[in-house]
Formats: sequence, C-alpha cells, structure tokens
Amino acid sequence: MSSGATPMMAQYLALREEAGDCLLFYRMGDFFELFFDDAKKAAAILDIALTTRGEHNGAPIPMCGVPVHSAESYLARLIKGGCRVAIAEQTETPAEAKERARKEGRASKALVARDIVRFVTAGTLTEEALLEPRRANVLAAACAVRGLVGLAACDISTGRMELEECAPDRLGAALARLGASELVVPDGWELAPDGSIARSGHEFSSEGGEERLKVIHGVATLDGFGTFTRPMLAAAGGLIAYLDHVGRGALPLLLPPEARRGEATLAMDEATRASLEILESAQGGRRGSLIDAIDRCVTGAGARQLAEDLSAPLTDRSAIAERLELVEWLHDDALLREDLRAALRSLPDVGRALGRVVAGRGSPRDLGQLRDGLSGARVVADRLARRDDLPVLFETLLPDLGGHGALVDHFERALVPAPPTERGQGGYIAEGHDAALDELRRISGNARRAIAALEAKYREETGVAALKIKHNNVLGYFIEVPSRHADKLMEADSGFSHRQTMAGAMRFNALALHEEASRITEAGAHALAAEEAHFEGLVAEAVAARREIARTAAALARIDVAAGQAERAAEGGWTMPHVVEGLSLDIEGGRHPVVEAALMAQGERFVANDCRLGTHDRLWLIGGPNMGGKSTFLRQNALIVLLAQAGGFVPAKAARIGMVDRLFSRVGASDNLARGRSTFMVEMVETAAILAQASEQSFVILDEVGRGTSTYDGLALAWAVAEAVHETNRCRCLFATHYHELARLAETCEALSLHHVRAREWKGDLVLLHELAEGPADRSYGLAVARLAGVPPKVISRAKSVLEKLEKGRAETGGLAAGLGDLPLFAAAQDAREEQCDTLRDKLREMDVDALTPRDALEVLYDLKREAGTEP
Repeated sequence: MSSGATPMMAQYLALREEAGDCLLFYRMGDFFELFFDDAKKAAAILDIALTTRGEHNGAPIPMCGVPVHSAESYLARLIKGGCRVAIAEQTETPAEAKERARKEGRASKALVARDIVRFVTAGTLTEEALLEPRRANVLAAACAVRGLVGLAACDISTGRMELEECAPDRLGAALARLGASELVVPDGWELAPDGSIARSGHEFSSEGGEERLKVIHGVATLDGFGTFTRPMLAAAGGLIAYLDHVGRGALPLLLPPEARRGEATLAMDEATRASLEILESAQGGRRGSLIDAIDRCVTGAGARQLAEDLSAPLTDRSAIAERLELVEWLHDDALLREDLRAALRSLPDVGRALGRVVAGRGSPRDLGQLRDGLSGARVVADRLARRDDLPVLFETLLPDLGGHGALVDHFERALVPAPPTERGQGGYIAEGHDAALDELRRISGNARRAIAALEAKYREETGVAALKIKHNNVLGYFIEVPSRHADKLMEADSGFSHRQTMAGAMRFNALALHEEASRITEAGAHALAAEEAHFEGLVAEAVAARREIARTAAALARIDVAAGQAERAAEGGWTMPHVVEGLSLDIEGGRHPVVEAALMAQGERFVANDCRLGTHDRLWLIGGPNMGGKSTFLRQNALIVLLAQAGGFVPAKAARIGMVDRLFSRVGASDNLARGRSTFMVEMVETAAILAQASEQSFVILDEVGRGTSTYDGLALAWAVAEAVHETNRCRCLFATHYHELARLAETCEALSLHHVRAREWKGDLVLLHELAEGPADRSYGLAVARLAGVPPKVISRAKSVLEKLEKGRAETGGLAAGLGDLPLFAAAQDAREEQCDTLRDKLREMDVDALTPRDALEVLYDLKREAGTEP
C-alpha cells in the first residue's frame, strides 16, 4: 500500500464503513486481516503480534491477522471480549477476477471482489466452537407500544422463539429471566438498558413484524401459533430485521413463535435472581450456583432446558404436577432411569445441529448428528412404548420421539458412519449410495496406481531408472529426471516436452501423462460436485422437516431434565413436593442444596430446619448471631419453592407449598456505583419494590433491613417495613434481623411469630448450632462472632466495656424501644402523626407574627416544643 488510495485500500475502506462499530475481518488468501484501530484492538484481546503494512496518508498502517482455518477460536475470544465482527469474504477467485477485468478492458492486475457476508455477534452464534453446550444463547428485542413493552426473544442455535408483553416497570425482571446475550432496541428509546444495540425505529413495526412472521412460516394468519399483541409483534419485527442485517438477508432457523403469559410463571426481579444465585454465583460463573448443585443432565440440550425451567418456574398446578409425576416415575425405577440416561448420553445435540443446517452453516457432520440423534430418539421411544404405566407427560412426548423413519433411513444409506466437518474434500457420501459417484471415485482413487504404471513405462522406454512422476499445486503432474539424463527426453521424437529447468534436474510433460492427469482431475471434480449435490438434497430434507426435528430435540431435552432431576433426588434423598392451593408453606427438614453440597464435599453434615408458614403464622421474625445460619435458612426456603414450581424434587423430608405468584429476596446488598447508589440505597430500592409489588400469594425473604444506616433510623425502618408486610402486603415472609426490639411487634401483629437460630458460648467460645428454635433471640453474640473473625483481644475487651455502658443506659431509660409497644400499627401511626402536624399548622397559620414581642415569641416556641413531644 502507498500513501495514495490504492484499489485494495479503497475497497477495504468502503467495507470498513459498512461494518460500522464491528471489527472487520478482511479475507486475503488464507488469512483474515485487520487494519488500523481494528488491528490494535484485536491484537490486544487476542495477544497476537501487531505489525504494519504499507502506508496510508503518510503513516504506517497497523495490521494483524488470523488464519482462516482457525478463525473460529479467535472469533470466540473476540466475542467474549465484547466485540462484534464483520466477515468480508472473497466473492470470486483470482481467475474469475482476471477474466472480469479482461471483459471490462482493464489490463492492470484485477482486484478480487469482496463483500461482507455475515456479522458475528454475541446473540447470533450457531457454531459449536463459539457456543457453550450447556447454556442457551438468547437474542432479544424490546420496544414500547401504547404504554406497554413488547419483548421478542430467540435462540437461533435451536430456533426457539417467544414473544411477551409486560408493563414498563417489569422490563428489568423480564430481561433478567431471559439473560440475553444481546438486546436490540429502537434508537432513542428512553427505557433502553445500558449496552443495548440501537436500530432504526422503523424496524419495530407491529404490521411489519406480523407480515414477516407469516412469510417465514408460510401461513396466512398467526392464529394457529397463539394470540400475539401489537407490542409483541413490533418487537418481533425489530428482532427479525436485526437477524436480516447480521445474516445479510439469510435468516437462521426460526420456529413458530410462542406467546408467553407473565402470570403463567413465577415472577422474580433481577435483584431476587442475583440474590438466590440461580444460574450464576455471586462471584460470577456457574460454580457455586443452584444449577451447578442440581444439574445431572447428560446432554447439553437437557442442561439448557433445566436452566430455562429454573429461570421461569410455573404457576399452573396441573403443568407442575405433570413434571413431578414424570420425575417421580423415573425416581422410583432406577433401572429404567439408567437405561434412558445411557441412551441420551450417547446422543449428539440435535437442536443445535439443525440450527446450523437451516442457517446454511451446516456440515456433513451436522447431517450425521441429525441422523444419529433421530435414530437414538427412536430407540428411546421403543424403550418407552413397551411400558403400560407411562406418565401423562411421557405419553405427550412419545409421538415426537418415534417419527422421522424415512429421513433417518435415507441419511443412514447416504452418509458414511463418521462424516467430516468440512465438505470441500468430499468423502462423506457412503459407498453404494450412488453408482456414478462410486465410478468417479474409482477413477480418481486409482490415480496412484495409474501414475505408478505410467512411471514404470517411461523408465523402461527411456532407460532412465531415476525418472519420477511428481505433482505440485502449480504444475500439476510432471516428469522429473536428473540433468545428466535430460538429453534422452529432449530428443525431438521422444514424446516428451520440456517444462522447467531446475538446479540438478529437468521437468517434462508427456501426452499420456497429461491425458491421465486430466482424467483424474476431472473425475475428482465431478465426484466433489456429485457429493455436493447429495449434500444439498439432504439439507433440503432436513429443512423441510425442521419443525418435527425441533420437537424431537425438545422431547429429548425434557426427558433428560426429568431423568436428571430424578437422579439428583435419589442421590441426595430429596422428596416430591406437593404444590397446593392456599397460602401454606410447610417444609419439614429443609436444606440448602448448594450449601449442603459444599459441606458434603468437606465431609460435614448440613443441619436441616423446618419452616411452617400459614394464614395465621405468615410472618416469621428470626434473630440470632451472624454466621448462625439465618441467611441460609431464608434462601433455602426460597429455593425449595423455586425447585418445586419448576417441577422438581426438593431437599427436604416433606414439603407442602401453596402456590407462589412472586418470589422476592432481599438478602445482602452491595454498592451499585455505576448508578450512583450506595449499599443502603440499593437495599432501600429493593425493599421498596417488595412493598409495592408483593401480594398475599407472594413469598418474601428479608435479611437485616435497615442495617445500613444509624441505629435509630434502621430500627424505625425495620419496624415500619415489618408492619407493612404484615398489615398491607399480608404475604408469607421470613424476616431476619438483629434488632431485638422488633420482638415487641408480636404483641400487636397476630400473624407474626418469633424465632431464632440457636447458639451457645462455651468457655469463652461461640458454638453455632445452626438450628432454628421458637422465641426471640436473647442477644446477638456480636462480640463472640468478632472474636471468631480474629478481631484483636484488646479491641474485643474495649468493645465489651462500651457495650456494658450502653446496656446500662438502655436499662435506665427503658431501652431503645421504650414506648414502641404503645404505638398503633402502621396505618394508625401514620394517621396520628398527620393529625399532630395539622394541629401545629393551624396554630402557626393563626399566629400574628408581627404582633409578638420577643418574650411572647419565646413562649410560643416553648409551647410548640411541648406539643411536639420534646420538653425544652
């Protein structure tokens, strides 16, 4: 490159502008090259050498590159690093470029045409190397229509698509459930979360979205798929337009959309999901999360389905019962469970193989995976069909498992047992499937034998024993002899023609060799073309049956989830919960699945505890020392509810759970500095959401409300929140606190009961029993916990003396909560305060300030202080 705009530079810059905010992979031969700032950014992320190539505007051009054959591994690292990549491929060969230039009358060297063929983004991946096998990869779009938010989400690696509508204040919870890799929104949308991809608002048209869905699925109406609102269809329009953009007009696999009703699943906001560590631990990653502790699926598709179940537990009792019946059936029949798990373990990921095939990125190996997966599904169906005690859900799944007979038989005849991942070299169509292809292969495959025979013939004719027939990519086949024997082949009537002189050797051609080479090359090319035609035919069969294949993949995943849940239950002594109507939450011997697994790994035992909430005992106030197990107890009961409504067994001796509509967890908090919120602000925002949204059917766990501010403020807030939960929300709630003073609430709140985690001090040491007992905690054991944490003895001793003085002062004044027992409940207290304020306002309004003497003004101030309850 020179300082001027060379043709290649002009081509590159045009494509770079088209790539927008994506890195540009510019194909040059066997490499994808990156230039300018793209090269600097990619080199830093990939840890590869940054070089230069030529100049532009008088400055060296930064450059780096990656080999085309290993590009996927580099793309994976770039995507993980938050990049998006535009792939610019060569759209013609050098020979085609040369011929085009000749026809255009240009004698100069022809520039190979290039075009962006695809955008690689986090939400639009299909390649195995770029996807996590056990995690769905969701792309979502959101927009607002007439005051409501529409959401469209799909996983293009499997084709599943769902549409949803929600209120603007529920958008965060919906997005937290989806866990989308990318979110597409209209440009300038005020509700757009940080990191969203903005697109033209014209793409988010409900009419356009509806029409695109009709065309994609070949229907005149969407009524057969469900009922979709205008916000849903507008979001679908934005999603499909984005897929059009990244695929350059080639859409991936999209199955018929499913309408999701918010009330059909247990609602959880973002804070609750993070607190309960459902799919990801607080430290990040799967390790230490709920799914990590319970996932016993043997397939990636099963693990993805389990994650979806845990993200959106059901609120339909009959649907929950069907899942539980299936888990119970497999739990009680260990031999059948193991047979099914063994069969599933050997199966490929049918759904993702189908996604690649439909998206036009499939390989012969993907077709082989469809064949093997569908064949394995028939084996599973045959195994189940012999049973006469199938659960309802199995009977529903069975038809989706046993089909595809003709397609499987055809694929088994057409494909070799282990097809390759690349189709450019052929070799994936089975011998005997096509007689003409077999003959072409025979001709091509006999090349070594034919060439060897010709070589022997030429040696005999020339008398040159050192004569050899060789091949390279430039000359093709040629004859080579040492220079000292070249004269015999240079004779006019020898039948050989000179091609190239080398140091110590000369190369020749011959008519017979040329004819044999042409025959071999032509046969090989025809064989590859024949295999390609067969490949396209098999792909067309798979695409035509995509919906049925997708249902088979979903059925296999559901069976894997049920078998895995049954395996986990048998392994841990879990029990089947009973999800019932009403407001009970009766859990006997409940355990925290993650904590128990961690303790077992260390050879320790988890202490189980009961939880018995009901209409007349719906709010438990739980005290006791830090590290005593309060937070664990709160979370374990929330997780048991979640597991039960997801349709799985639970870690308990018995569980009877009244259906929960919304689950809230405010346990622990941290700064959110990005939003300008302190720990206490985060705590209050989460608490406010609970008080505003929890219904009688909700389940709430609250831990240490008010601890982030002063003692008096904190106690006042905790007191008022507990009253509000009891009187206004009237939901089932576990409320852990260190404020002993809150025990006074039991005197006025009839549905509140007091409990504590037990602890004992023995010879100066604190013994945490991790057992829950009735009644208030006698104290917090804060100094004992500090001693356990390693606080120096001198500091502990000083704290003890300060505590003694504080407790003495509390005893003399009636304590921190003196007089709180006389307060009316939440609403009444508020009314009294407002009445007092009204009286003071009236007096101030009637007062003639200008007529007051200084002494009169002083007396008025004293009167006001007395009426406010503060003596001068």
